[in-house]
Amino acid sequence: MPDFDKIDRAILAAIQQDGRIPIAKLAERVGLSETPCARRLKRLESDGFIIGYRAVLSRKALEIGVIAFAQVRFSIHDRALSDRFEREIQGIARIVSCHNISGSADYLLQIAARDLDEYGVFMRDVLRALPGVTAVESILSLREIKRDTGLPLL
Repeated sequence: MPDFDKIDRAILAAIQQDGRIPIAKLAERVGLSETPCARRLKRLESDGFIIGYRAVLSRKALEIGVIAFAQVRFSIHDRALSDRFEREIQGIARIVSCHNISGSADYLLQIAARDLDEYGVFMRDVLRALPGVTAVESILSLREIKRDTGLPLL
């Protein structure tokens, strides 16, 4: 990344905070004129540093009252079974994120639900029915202390 400098980092930091920041304001914030700033932003996009833009939605307004983390275990560690599991979870909107992890579980899922009843039905009818799943341990979030604010620019 020879062309990745402090201005590029400043651009990335600014758009992580506000993906809709006007180019004029972004340019001012990073100390460039608009045209060079727009060029750098376009380069960061085309080089794959920026893979998309999205809105941060309100859980309260959407009435999502439960955020749970589920540790999923497999008893058989078969590549085809894992691949099938990973494909199937891609289509389940309620699963906010999924990580293949080390330790006693195979996957860690973040799941959103309106309430505990809805989460329980999801666990019974969807999660436990996924290919390869032999055990699930739920961890309920009581309060969110820090929300995903973007990646650190190390």
